[in-house]
Amino acid sequence: MAAAASDLPTSIGWIGLGLMGLPMATNLLKKTSEETKIYVFDVVEQAVQDFVKLNERRVEACKSSKEVSDKSDIILSMVPEGSHVRAVYLTPETGVLESNLGSKVLIDCSTIDTGTSLAVRDACAERHPNASFYDSPVSGGVIGAEKATLTFMLGCREGDPNIKLLMQLLGLMGGNIFPCGGASLGLTAKLCNNYTSGLIAIATAEAMNIGIASGMDPRVLANIFHTSTAQSSILDDWNPVPGLCPDAPASKGYKGGFRVQLMKKDVGLAVDNAERLGVKLALGAEGLKLYEEASQDERCKDLDSRVVYRLLGGREDWRKDFPEEVEMKKYATRKALQIGKEQQQKESR
Repeated sequence: MAAAASDLPTSIGWIGLGLMGLPMATNLLKKTSEETKIYVFDVVEQAVQDFVKLNERRVEACKSSKEVSDKSDIILSMVPEGSHVRAVYLTPETGVLESNLGSKVLIDCSTIDTGTSLAVRDACAERHPNASFYDSPVSGGVIGAEKATLTFMLGCREGDPNIKLLMQLLGLMGGNIFPCGGASLGLTAKLCNNYTSGLIAIATAEAMNIGIASGMDPRVLANIFHTSTAQSSILDDWNPVPGLCPDAPASKGYKGGFRVQLMKKDVGLAVDNAERLGVKLALGAEGLKLYEEASQDERCKDLDSRVVYRLLGGREDWRKDFPEEVEMKKYATRKALQIGKEQQQKESR
């Protein structure tokens, strides 16, 4: 969604400069006006100093979350876990809520449990009734954060008084923004998404294992999946089998992407949510068990979550048995579409 950056306040706060937070904040810096100042804080001081160096005139380092909120009209946070969100907002003397917030807008993009998010929102409403707190987790991983193509799941209704501002701001970092209906429902959407994504990755890894063990070239099998009911973005863009998707973490030693420990966390949160709501799950416990095992395995820990293929015993040297080149349908289709688009542009000149 296109954003009119000129309509945004010229003082924006950012808390959290990790794997996701850094590229998101970088896009915000690039796409806001030259008059906009960004105030940043992270518990890792070096991360803050590195970010400041990108534009020392427009970026200012802060020593606490409170200082960020003191100096900013809009505050965004992106931290790993619920305990970190509580620390950012609720810590006495240094938390965001210690500031005189007035009618400021607070946006937490972290993926955490809904209980923590609601607790922070309630505390904000009690202490600062004119301020607004929103959960707005994202999907798209580090690649999406770098390319500003993230999906934002926004915990509010479409008619929220701040919806125009929220759409404009988040549109600088993402391609899709979905108001999910109310407080914490953005997190509900995110946990449901990652639960589904995590289980699809396992199923894809298992199915590819079956095919390779049977003597089938995994590229042929992936091509069949791509044009059949097993097609998914995991298959097409994040395939767990090394060498099938050149840009996928699996083809880079499973480096980058979405760490397996974070997938364990998110699947676990989804399973906990289901139990709390009385929703029966057939696959959740087994999927969570696999991600817990991968998170502790030295061959998999700290790597992209699709490394479950390795944990399941998947062959990473499959090319030894299938040396012939096979064109991948997904890339062939995209190339054909691009050629067609370029031809259409030429004809319209």
